[in-house]
Amino acid sequence: MTSLPVSTDRLSGLLTAVRRGRVVTVTGRFREPRSRLVREIAQRLASNFCDGVAVVTVDHGFGVRRLTAALGSLPGMPFLPCGTANPASYLAERDMLLVLDGCDRLTPEAVHWLGELLAAAPGLRILAAGRFALDLEQEQVHRL
Repeated sequence: MTSLPVSTDRLSGLLTAVRRGRVVTVTGRFREPRSRLVREIAQRLASNFCDGVAVVTVDHGFGVRRLTAALGSLPGMPFLPCGTANPASYLAERDMLLVLDGCDRLTPEAVHWLGELLAAAPGLRILAAGRFALDLEQEQVHRL
């Protein structure tokens, strides 16, 4: 494995920020270091969340429908059972970390939906990686 793009002290600070905060976004110019860092953080913190960690790789034009479909198709994750009319209400009951790799590719509607989801889901934490912040309430931005 290649080394992470941050020092041990900075990694420790990021781990603490994700545990204590609601939304942490890692920004920077290059995708690969951001992606590697958030995936490492997710792996290290997986046991802190009863419902685990969901990692979604976001590509261009990722709207609400694609985001909920991606969550519903993650192997081993108890998401969105067949017939769930309102994905936000189902996810609101979860204690989990949602990792969005490539968050700058989310549509404005998807970002708005995430804000609503955070308001309804006290156990949800979001760790995102992108060129830009999500601009959600309570967001902490860490630049590489």
